[in-house]
This record gives sequence, C-alpha cells and structure tokens, in this order.
Amino acid sequence: MFKFLQKLGPGIIFAGAAIGVSHLVQSTRAGADFGYGLVWALLLINAVKYPFIRYAPLYTTVTGDNLIDGYEKLGKWVLGFYYVMTFVTMFSIQAAVTIVTAGLASYLFGVTDNVLVWSIIITVLSASLLFIGRYKTLDQVMKLIVIVLTISTMIATVAALGQNEKDISWVQTIPHGTMEIAFFIAFLGWMPTPLDVSVWQSLWTQEKQLQIGKAFDTKQSLFDFNIGYIGTVFTGLLFIILGALAYYGTAVELSPNAGAFANQLIEVYKQNLGGFIGVAIGIAAFTTMFSTTLTTLDASPRVMTKTTEKFTGKVYKYQYLFWISLLAIGTIIILAFFTKNMKSMVMLATIISFLTAPFYAILNLILVTRKDFPEAHRPSLSMRIWSIIGIVILIAFSFWYLWSLM
Repeated sequence: MFKFLQKLGPGIIFAGAAIGVSHLVQSTRAGADFGYGLVWALLLINAVKYPFIRYAPLYTTVTGDNLIDGYEKLGKWVLGFYYVMTFVTMFSIQAAVTIVTAGLASYLFGVTDNVLVWSIIITVLSASLLFIGRYKTLDQVMKLIVIVLTISTMIATVAALGQNEKDISWVQTIPHGTMEIAFFIAFLGWMPTPLDVSVWQSLWTQEKQLQIGKAFDTKQSLFDFNIGYIGTVFTGLLFIILGALAYYGTAVELSPNAGAFANQLIEVYKQNLGGFIGVAIGIAAFTTMFSTTLTTLDASPRVMTKTTEKFTGKVYKYQYLFWISLLAIGTIIILAFFTKNMKSMVMLATIISFLTAPFYAILNLILVTRKDFPEAHRPSLSMRIWSIIGIVILIAFSFWYLWSLM
C-alpha cells in the first residue's frame, strides 16, 4: 500500500488543487440554491473538461516536455497570450482561495476573527513551506489531506442522509435570469478546476518523473490522474448533497463573508456528526483549503518562471522566489480591499476561468494530435470527437453567459 501511494503524485496534487473553492464553496451553494438540480451540470462539466486535463500528463510522459514547451512550439504568440492570461488571473485566483482558507481558520482557531490577518498568516506560511520544500512538500502533504477530507465528507453525507426528513426533488434545473446564469457559469468555471491547471499538471508530472524516473511512465501517469479526477467528481457530488440537505428550501442564505460562510459550512458537519467530530472535519476542510492555497501559490510562480525563461532564453536563480513573493504581496493587497465580500471575489475569478477555458482546450487538443506527437499515443477517434463536442459546449455556454448580460 505504501509503495502504491509513493507512485501516486501529480494526480493527487491535482485533486488537492481542485477540491477547494469549487467544492467547499460553489458546490455547497449549488446544493443550497438548487437542491440536486445542478447535478447534471457537475457531471457534464467534469466530462467536458476531462480530455483536456488528461492530455497534460499524456503529453508530458510521452514527449518529456511540459505544456509550456508545447505552447512554444505552436508559436510565440500562443506562449505570449498564455503568459499574459496567467499574470492577469493569478492574483484573483490566489485571493479567492486564500480568503476561503482564512475564513475557516478564523472560525476554527479563534485568536482573531480578522480574515485579512489570517490571510497574511496563511500566505506567509505557504510561501515559507514552498521556499523550503517545493514539489516534495506538495507531494507528501497532499496525499494525506485529500484522503482525510474525502472520507470525512463521505461520512458526513451518509449521516446527513440518514437524518434527512426533506423531500428534495432530483428534477434537473436550467438556470434562468442574469444572476442564476452568472452563478452557473462560475460554478462550471472551477469545477473540477480551471482548464489552465492542465499546465500545472504537466509541470507536476515532469517533477514526478525526475523524482522516481522511468517507473512513472505514461500508463502509471494516466492511472494516477484518473484516481485524482474521479475523486474530485465524487467529492463535488457530496458537497452538493450536503448543501441541499442543510440549506435548500430554508430561509437561510449562505453568507458572502468568508468567516460567516465557514461557520455555516462547519455547522453542517456538527449537526450531522456531533460537535467534536464536526470540528475535526472542519479542520480537514481547512487543511484541504490550505492545500489548495499552497498548490496555487506554487503553480502560478512555477509557470511564470518557465514562461519567462522561454522568452528571455536565460535561467534566473531566484526567479521562482521572485514570483512567489510578488504573488503573495499582490494577493494581500487585493484582500485588503475585498475581504468583506468573498462571494464577489470567487465569482469574478471563476467566471474569468470559464471564459478562457476554450482557449486551453483547443491548444491541448492540438498538441496531442499534431504530426510530431507519436501516433501510438494520439487520442482515439472517439476521444477526439469527445474533445470537439466539449469545445463546442464550452464556447456555447460562454456565449450564453455573455448574451445574458445584454
């Protein structure tokens, strides 16, 4: 069992990055506002995004390159666009995951209920861990965190179902109106994760190959990825169910304030599993959000470092540390002005991620179907059709959202 876990890595880190805001916040809100009505959307978007994220470990283990190397082959303009988009979005993404983590910390650990103070503490701690350990820290910590939260959330859901007296319909819902459609797009944006995380996945895969050598081949890499991906889908469903059982059909509205939302989330566990176990699972939820904060703080500087090196042709010794420092400072500045409205911050970051998703989907499909990609590893006809349908759906939903704003 231990040897099996040792071989796992990038897929579990992916799950650690994915199971965060999209699950604890957005899936819980989906259940609270729509009951089980958006289960179809969760399953659909996971199916739509699956091929494009899967292409990341496939491309890296087959070619030895990461997706940034691949984007460079498609043209400097592609790499430039990716560089700009990453720089523009990385601060809002980091701020969104940090404020949720800070809200959980303020509820669980007391000391201060000032979410900004907790955000600074969490950011500094995350940066320190990455300065010391980088990938090795992520690889070791993430496995335990993801397993603990998945099991605890499953137990809480089963307990909640056992105590449930509500009659919640499984009739699926299509959102209407500007506000509902905006939430719907935001829900899809980070479910299970933004598509640009595929680039992160390729970098983590590359690191894992360096760590354990040829033992982490294409077959093992895709197996590792599938475990992480299935885990994120399953956990998303659990949080929709918990949100529906706790809040659907009630007068309670989930708070846009990070600290208050954390209180509401943990109360669900307390009510269904008892106070002590509820707090223990609350700590697991915090640990998961902390892992997401740690992961995103590592990933954006990692890709900015790689991309900068591509443009300059030089390797700078402290560039990774520079980007982490810049991201940490930028995140704290943003949070100093927006800590009171977690909901707006999350909505902005997730909607931007969804609108850029078709770009990454198209690029990743092109990379694994080009003539220079080994034919034996190219996607099958059915996978290509699946990918094309997915791109059409992503574009169609994006236009639907933009049309709703008119």
